[in-house]
Parts: sequence; C-alpha cells; structure tokens
Amino acid sequence: MHDGLSALLVEKCGLEGIWVSGLAVSAAQGVADAGLLTMTEFLAAATQIRMSCSLPVVADVDSGFGDVNVVQRMVRLYEQHGIDAVCIEDKQFPKRNSFSSGNRLESPEAFAEKIAAAKAAQRDAEFMVIARHESFIVGESLDQALGRAELSVAAGADAILIHSKKSCAGEIEAFCREWRTMDGSVPVFAVPTTFHSAEGADLRKIGVSAAIYANQLIRASVSAARQMLECLVENDSLSEAEDRIAGVDELFELTGMSRIAAGGLWIPPRTEL
Repeated sequence: MHDGLSALLVEKCGLEGIWVSGLAVSAAQGVADAGLLTMTEFLAAATQIRMSCSLPVVADVDSGFGDVNVVQRMVRLYEQHGIDAVCIEDKQFPKRNSFSSGNRLESPEAFAEKIAAAKAAQRDAEFMVIARHESFIVGESLDQALGRAELSVAAGADAILIHSKKSCAGEIEAFCREWRTMDGSVPVFAVPTTFHSAEGADLRKIGVSAAIYANQLIRASVSAARQMLECLVENDSLSEAEDRIAGVDELFELTGMSRIAAGGLWIPPRTEL
C-alpha cells in the first residue's frame, strides 16, 4: 500500500494487515524504486497509513537507509510512529527493485549486523524486525539463501521474507521445506508478485506463514486511471466511464465525510464494553 486511502480500502475489504510497499510509495511520488526516496519520505508514508487504519502495519524500509547506526535510528523512529514491524532487505545501497537489474547483496555477516542492531534498538517487545533475503533474485543457491536466513535468525530476526521472481513458487517451496528442518519456529513470508497463480492455501501448505501482496493495488489504480483518462481524451466526456468509477458517496463513506455531513464526529467515539 502507499497512502491512507489504500489503507482504508484494505481494512474495509477484510484483509489482515498492511504492507507499506517501497515500490508503491516510490511510484506514488513519481520516482523509480531505486533508493531515491529518503527515510523521512518513507516514514511519512508509513505514518499516514498508520493514522488511517487499525490494522497491523509492516513497513518496507529497503536496506535500512544506511549503516547499523542509521538502522538503529530508523527502528526508533518507526516505533515512535506506531509502526508494528519493519522489513530490511539484504541489498547494498543503492538498492534496485527486485524485478529490475543491478542488484547486489550485502555480505551475510554485514546484513546480520544490521538485524542485530535493529533488534538492539527496539523498545517495544511486540515490534518485529523481518529479514528479507534476495538470494534467489540475484541467482544464489538454495544453500546460500538458507545460510543467510540462518545468520539473520541468530542475529534476532523475528521472521524471514524469502523473495523469488520465478513464475512458480518452486524456489519458495524448496526453501520452506529445508527451513522447517532447520528452524521451523521462525515464520517465513513470501511476495507472490510473479508466481501470482499460487493461491493462499497453496502457499500455506508449503510453509508460508503470510503472503504479501505488495504492489497489486497501485498497479490496479494505474490501469483504472489510465482507462478513465483515455475515455476522456477519446470522447471529450466521462459519461461512458462514470458507471465504472467510484462514486463521490463512496469516497465520503471511506474517509468519514458521511459522518461529518450527518452531524457526527469524523472519528466516532469508542464503544465501551
């Protein structure tokens, strides 16, 4: 997700949590997902989302925005702003999107130091640090991916995100199968962007604790907006598109304007049990 409105939609549709996507946040600002935005810009997006919904918020923080000291400051700031978890990936700065070229990984030891620094900085015992491993993205072997993950867990990682750009979940399945024999207590997350035909039940069956749909919402919004604009350009009118776009009343309902219009409070009072 990338903004407060997308978070409102996710919560209304009954999903279990929010992923603040580096790609989506970057794209929403019209820039490439290549380490161009600052920590301040990423944190502002995550905070906007935190303020808009009650779901758990997991923030993609790229490679941590710097060295171990920057990582520690990042954890403190994200904690202070109510973010529930951060996900740090093992790429060198400047990172590139996983589905583009030019990615280089940190050494396993250097990345483990970042994870340890992040865990040392946190104050809230419930805050999670997720170690994202890109071994398969850059062509490393299963054994290398497992070795990296093992070091991250030894450094304190609360969960592992293993990434793949294959069109099927074979690499994820192989990782999970071996991981269960090594440290089955630490959950594994996956991002089925390219292996999108894998259903949630299939992923759970192979050992994935949670699937992260990281960029589909902003991609859908691009398609819908482009179709509406093309209709406007072609017809000099939006009459043909009006029944395919959300009504103003739906925006009012999502954002609380309906409550204000009815004389109520924007944020309704809590019901005491």
